[in-house]
Order: sequence, then structure tokens, then C-alpha cells
Amino acid sequence: MLRKICLLCTCLVIAACSFGFGDSTAAGRIRISLLTCGTGDQAWETFGHTALRIVDSSAHGEQRDLVYNYGMFNGFDKDFEINFMKGKLPYFVGIETFREFMDEYLRYNRNVFEQELVMTVAQKLQLKNALDLNTLPQNCFYKYDFFFDNCSTRIRDIIPNTIGSSFKWGNAYPTPYGLSFRDIINQYFYYKHWTRIGVNILLGSKIDRKMTNLEIMFLPDFLSKGLAGAQVDGKPVAGQPITLIAGAPEPPTGTNGPVLVFWTIAIVTLCGLTIKPLVILGKIMTKLLLILTGLLGCFLLVMWFGTDHQTCANNFNLLWLLPTNLLLVFSKPKGRGKYALVCIALIFVTLILHVFKVQMVTIYELCPLFLALIFVYAGIYFRSIRVA
Repeated sequence: MLRKICLLCTCLVIAACSFGFGDSTAAGRIRISLLTCGTGDQAWETFGHTALRIVDSSAHGEQRDLVYNYGMFNGFDKDFEINFMKGKLPYFVGIETFREFMDEYLRYNRNVFEQELVMTVAQKLQLKNALDLNTLPQNCFYKYDFFFDNCSTRIRDIIPNTIGSSFKWGNAYPTPYGLSFRDIINQYFYYKHWTRIGVNILLGSKIDRKMTNLEIMFLPDFLSKGLAGAQVDGKPVAGQPITLIAGAPEPPTGTNGPVLVFWTIAIVTLCGLTIKPLVILGKIMTKLLLILTGLLGCFLLVMWFGTDHQTCANNFNLLWLLPTNLLLVFSKPKGRGKYALVCIALIFVTLILHVFKVQMVTIYELCPLFLALIFVYAGIYFRSIRVA
């Protein structure tokens, strides 16, 4: 009887050890890497993309090569456009094969870089389990925020949470130090001039504060840089990126269309307001600019108070894009002088806020537009005096 018990215990110990070594060996066959993808032509591709790749060679001799992608959304959902405008667009993390993921970047010739993570067996399993947990239907959705909760920040947060407090990010910050969110996104819009103007008008002062090293990793390129210098107990976590797809070269800066358009508007407005034979042109440009600034001001108010886009709040562009300009178009000349003087003063306040970096504006493009508006308000003021 004693011999049978001993034999049974021995078998149980061997089985337990076998399972233990099996798990360890299986985990040792898991390879995890960060994929960093280059920019594209579409607006949502301007800042690139990032995802985690897991190659698992432990599943019954079959290799599974999967990508965990936090940048997925369903553009065919009902009310997609409305939810996007409201800032309530649900993104989710999904799994796709590596080949499926790469096909899109091959098709559009966008570069892709890979950095393998140097992790222990336990850390690999823990990260994989955390990712699998995130993909469950009850966990996979999140409310996307471009600056603070996106595909890059989700990966930025899950890696150190897996490895623990000994994990330290490397320096991702470019020189010069002290860049704001607005500074860095404008670098990506270097050739998309109209988009840059629109985004800078739409977004408020919250993006003019300086970023921390952790915050700048909301962009995939800087997440990659942070990972390249990251360490655990003084040892590197990942190497420098290797190129999977070289991609097309960066496009040239091109002609700055907004500068040409805004200077044309300014010159036409000034001519119409200062040359007597062109007085009709001056009236047309005055009404046009008042309507344009009034409508844009109403839109900024909606984005500030009617949506969940937190970076559209505290938007001091409302100092010169005044919704009340719509009322000015249809009011009588008498009594509009004080309003016009206030409008001129508010344009100078906008410039002061820019100088002190409270809220930056694209000064190079907008200066001619400010000049045209000052002449418009000055014309309204002097007409008001003559009527009085």
C-alpha cells in the first residue's frame, strides 16, 4: 500500500513539473514587439499608428502571428458622423493577423518599424493575458481622445503596468524642450496648410501647455523613442526599430495656400474700404468677413459647450471670431461704433495671448486676416460717427 502511495505521489510531482516546464517553454516561444507605422494622406493617418504584435509558436506546433490594434472603429455605425462631432466615438481594441495589418501599409506605401520587447517569460504571459482581457466584448471599447486616450497611450500605459514599478521610460522628448501639444501637431501638419489652420482655430488653450515626457508619447513616433531608451533595473527593454516597410519619402512643404488667400482677402478689403470708386466692394467684403467670423464663432461655441471634445474648451479664438458679428451685419450703422472699437481691442488681446503663449495662433497665416478685420471695424466705427 505504501509503495502505491509513493508511486502515485511521484507521478503527481512529475506531472506537475511537466506542466510547469511546458508552460515556461510555451511562454518562451512568445515574441512581443511594438509596431510603429508612418503617416498617410488621410486626416486620421497624419500622425501614424501603433500596435502590438505577438508571435506565438507554442500552439500545437502552429505559429500564430497576431496584431493587437487599439485604433479600430466602425465607420458604418449608425450616427457615426454625429458621434464623431460630439466626441463620443467609441474606438476598440481588436485582433487581426499580421498579414492583414501589413497589407494596408503595403498598399499605401507607408513605413512600418518593429521593436522587439525584451521581457521575462512571466512578463510576456502577463502582457498577453492583459491584452486578451482587453479584447473581451465587455472591455474592448473606449471613448477615443486624440491627445489623452488613443492607440498610442493605451500601449504606453499597459506595458509598464505589466512589467511593474521597475520599468522606466526612456527620453522621448525632442529638442528644444518645452514643446506644447500644439507645437508638436503643427510639425506633422507641415504640408497640410489648410488642415493646420482649421485644427489650430478649433482647438483651445488646453493644448498650449508644455508636455511631459510621458505625455508626448501620445504620438506613435515618440512612443517608439521612449521604448528604445526604456529600462528595467538598468537593462534595456527594447532595441532600436528595424524597418519592415521603408515607405514613401515625406512629401514637400508645398505652397502655403492660406497665406495667399488671406493676403488676397486683406488687399481686396483694404482697397474696397479706402478707394472711393470701390466702395461697393468694401461693403461686400465687410459683410462677408462679418458673416464668416460670426459663423465660425458659433461653431466654436458648439464645439466647446455642445461636445465632449475637452481640447475644444477654453478657446480664446472666440475673441476675434465673434458670434455677435452675425447680428452686426443686419444692424443699423448708428450705435455700432463702440462695438467696433471693442472688436479691434479684442484682436490685440488675441495677439497678446499669443505672445505670452496662453493660446497660440498660426500668426503667419492669420496676420493678414486680422489686418482686414481691423480695417472693417475701423470702417464701421467711422461710419457710425458720421451717422451720429
